[in-house]
Amino acid sequence: MNILQTSIIFIYGIICGSFFNVVGRRLPKKESFATSRSKCPTCSTPIKNRDLIPVFSYILLRGKCRNCHQRISPLYPTIELLTGVLFAYSYIMFGWSIEFAGAILLVSLSVIILVSDLLYMIIPDRLLLFFLPLFIILRVLAPLDPWYASLIGAIGAYLLIALIILISKGGMGGGDMKLLALLGILFGYKIIMVFFLSTLIGALVTIALLATKTVNRKQPVPFGPFIIMAALLTYFHGDALLEWYSGLFFY
Repeated sequence: MNILQTSIIFIYGIICGSFFNVVGRRLPKKESFATSRSKCPTCSTPIKNRDLIPVFSYILLRGKCRNCHQRISPLYPTIELLTGVLFAYSYIMFGWSIEFAGAILLVSLSVIILVSDLLYMIIPDRLLLFFLPLFIILRVLAPLDPWYASLIGAIGAYLLIALIILISKGGMGGGDMKLLALLGILFGYKIIMVFFLSTLIGALVTIALLATKTVNRKQPVPFGPFIIMAALLTYFHGDALLEWYSGLFFY
């Protein structure tokens, strides 16, 4: 492992994480994230460039706006650090390869969805449409075996979630359905694993939230974060998990 290259990728990751924060916050509200300057959500004062350094500005400002001294959401540096760590981990796992490119795409999509779904419980269609051709190109360059597994994964995931929505009358959202269909292109048959892990993680986290009274039974919990957690886990360690799971029954 090249420590210098890993460090550079980590730094690039936290810079991208800062941008993903903006996209995840503005895209659901249909606000421009390409031209509008960042501003304090409390006092609306434009943030100066010196206060836009990912992670470090938050630390130097002690988590408060320079102008109004109100608290800045810790979600900002958390997302920046998370993106940096996941970018670096992608390089550690795959090196310079086509699967590294796939991991970067998956991490980028996941982080933006994490922000938008946590804040607004929305997975924007425009975001999924942006990543759709990128995932298709990736699987053209590095097709699954068989090549049509991506097509089956996408269609199968879409129909499965559509059936769940129909039966449960809204147990999952349309955004979750479209997200899993998009991920089906990337994962192929392994989308079943992504779905299984997402429901397992979702159930465990929801039980914990209810037990600690963080949420009540009538309060909706966004499912998108569970899907992306399962997708990342499957992409990085899916084969190892399958081998471990098989070993429980066949050895």
